[in-house]
Amino acid sequence: MRAMVLRRIGEPLVLEQRPDPVPGPGQVRVRVEACAVCRTDLHVVDGELPNQRLPIVPGHEIVGRVDALGDGVTSLRIGQRVGGAWLGHTCGHCSYCASDQVNLCDEPIFTGYQRDGGFASHVILDADFALPLEGFADPVATAPLMCAGLIGWRTLRMAGEGKRIGLYGFGAAAHILAQVCVWQGREIYAFSRAGDHAAQALARSLGAVWVGASV
Repeated sequence: MRAMVLRRIGEPLVLEQRPDPVPGPGQVRVRVEACAVCRTDLHVVDGELPNQRLPIVPGHEIVGRVDALGDGVTSLRIGQRVGGAWLGHTCGHCSYCASDQVNLCDEPIFTGYQRDGGFASHVILDADFALPLEGFADPVATAPLMCAGLIGWRTLRMAGEGKRIGLYGFGAAAHILAQVCVWQGREIYAFSRAGDHAAQALARSLGAVWVGASV
């Protein structure tokens, strides 16, 4: 396999040739088709997160095809398109995992930060955290949904059935969520930094009914 590796904080990633990884029990190997770049990847490269593993392959907005199954995996099949996200593993026994709030797990492992991520030709994912992507034809367009899309969708679900949605900061998550809301028939009110005319123009182009500064 090939991988772009962060060997030292603040330095450019280095291309490495590595043996193909072998999935363990409950894991799958994925042949990467696309991996988007998230702002968190830049935090990793700049060393702005604690307890970071080095060397590390960044990248957590992953789309690819399953090409090897670890022992015990029956939920996925060879050739199936799946996605990999920031949350790559949870402990399964803390109070949050027991109450189906795995995003708050006490002992999580994050993709591209504590385990190798998707800036590579292949990546190992826990089968339970490999998201089936049937019907998503374009890997490049789909990859941002694995982080910005997930964040926005979870937030929208928590907002309930409100018809007027305010989005504070119009970046990666908001520009995806705005399109979903417009498709659902909701009104979007987009708040950006004062003077951020590019973000405001993007919000208008995506159907926001009001655009303005947050302060």
